[in-house]
Amino acid sequence: MHKPAYIGRFAPTPSGYLHFGSLVAALASYLDARSVGGRWLLRMEDLDPPREVPGAQAAILQTLERYGLHWDGELVRQSDRHGEYEALVQRLFDQGLAYACTCSRKQLEGCGGIYPGHCRNAGHACHDAAIRLRVPELTYRFTDRVQGEYSQHLGREVGDFVIRRRDGLYAYQLAVVLDDAWQGINSVVRGADLLDSTPRQLYLQELLGLSQPRYLHVPLIIQPDGHKLGKSYRSPPLPGDQATPLLIRALRALGQPAPDELVDTSVEELLQWSARHWDASLIPRTRNLAESQLR
Repeated sequence: MHKPAYIGRFAPTPSGYLHFGSLVAALASYLDARSVGGRWLLRMEDLDPPREVPGAQAAILQTLERYGLHWDGELVRQSDRHGEYEALVQRLFDQGLAYACTCSRKQLEGCGGIYPGHCRNAGHACHDAAIRLRVPELTYRFTDRVQGEYSQHLGREVGDFVIRRRDGLYAYQLAVVLDDAWQGINSVVRGADLLDSTPRQLYLQELLGLSQPRYLHVPLIIQPDGHKLGKSYRSPPLPGDQATPLLIRALRALGQPAPDELVDTSVEELLQWSARHWDASLIPRTRNLAESQLR
């Protein structure tokens, strides 16, 4: 049978600037695509305007360009796709697969993040309510290309999850599944912090009759205090004039060979060499890597 061409993507959120942890994830997805002549798309996951940092979208695009990570096709913004999300939420609600939830955060304190089902059969109207998707009492499992087999029982470990928030904003789980299918994504490479989101996405894909991509979750870069490098912890943004050394450092974080002589090459030459030598099996099989070990 004809094997479909590789289509991957990088999907940053504009809640801050790209940092070294972002670079590791972006580089892994870029090289995984380019190593097999695949397409690498860019999607701005701007679902949460209150958390968006002014100027972050432009800065993210500029940083990717400076680091030689050029994407294929046009940039997609999730903020342009609200109509598609709303149509799906309404369809799931009308079919009884989703329901309105009026629970406050205070009511859910002490639940350990697992929704207890208070509103499951309450019959609330959609107005001024979150919309939750009913989950089956089933275990969903998949084999990650780096992390190995992962499984999660949706009923016991997650509970019915939100697909549209009470304030009208759409949830990541819904948007990412719909957009990956719409863009034809068949290989997802992203950070290991999203590993436990994958079973929810598998369920949504099954429910909607969508194909399942391959998944590869790369280790997160952890700071000395145990927090991951991230926008919420004010991790330093990527400097524009340090592309080559930081790309080499990111390669080493991904377990890839990175000879010292690459320091004297251009960003374009470095990326071409890295794509030719990319081996995803060398990525460390761990969810976290200490930043101090990468210097």
